[in-house]
Amino acid sequence: MGYLLFVTLIQALSFSLIGVYLAGHVDSYFAVLIRVVLAGLVFIPLTRWRQVEPGFMRGMLLIGALQFGITYVCLYLSFRVLTVPEVLLFTILTPLHVTLIEDALNRRFNPWALLAALVAVLGAGVIRYDGIDGNFLGGFLLLQVANFTYAAGQVLYKHLVARYPSDLPHYRRFGYFYLGALIIALPAFLMFGNPQHLPDAPQQWLVLLFLGLCSTALGMYWWNKGACLVSGGTLAVMNNLHVPIGLLINLLIWNRHEDLGRLFIGGAVIVASVWISRLGVKKPRLT
Repeated sequence: MGYLLFVTLIQALSFSLIGVYLAGHVDSYFAVLIRVVLAGLVFIPLTRWRQVEPGFMRGMLLIGALQFGITYVCLYLSFRVLTVPEVLLFTILTPLHVTLIEDALNRRFNPWALLAALVAVLGAGVIRYDGIDGNFLGGFLLLQVANFTYAAGQVLYKHLVARYPSDLPHYRRFGYFYLGALIIALPAFLMFGNPQHLPDAPQQWLVLLFLGLCSTALGMYWWNKGACLVSGGTLAVMNNLHVPIGLLINLLIWNRHEDLGRLFIGGAVIVASVWISRLGVKKPRLT
């Protein structure tokens, strides 16, 4: 779970960085593309091109297209019409997507995992429900597409690694992920991007550098690797921990005025949901 916790911190910071420095200033499609390119420069040289099953390669291309390509195009577009707190609020449905996809692939129904995901959603809702007004349906729908593709990518990766075991380290087979993301990000920028809205300030380039190397390269790799080490219910819950942490970072750095009482209560509920998710995991009997 250590990988997931560390990436959660990076994700929580990333939401604020995108909302404060990039949204409305830098073309969304370019921001997604530059993140993929930077991460690819890290992992492509480490990737093993031989002795890797074609089925695994195809699976990783699909996962990269889903979990990063489609997810982050939709996420960045949503920042055009939603604030950072609103984006955080609408991502609370990701655990439900994770749980339902996981159970569908395993052809089972795990009530504890579903309950844990629902409790995590409740905890995030306690923090961020404040009666948002306005025409935000488009942003909400974009984020639900992002939630689904992000959930599908991490669940599929977990199953793909189990189906194609290898003695190679994870990072030796992870470069295909960024090629899959590039399949979405590059055409999206060429067709819909606005070259007039490229970064024009040092802070924007620094934020993109951080997002590309930390959030996209290390973050996506460690998150997917961590997803292979936990149950589906715990994975669903971990997808929501970025909400209280993200709000806390916003409060400390950008002086957002949030209800600390709700932040504490909602965070406690989410932590409790991690415990609930483990109730559905059968412990092996000692012999």
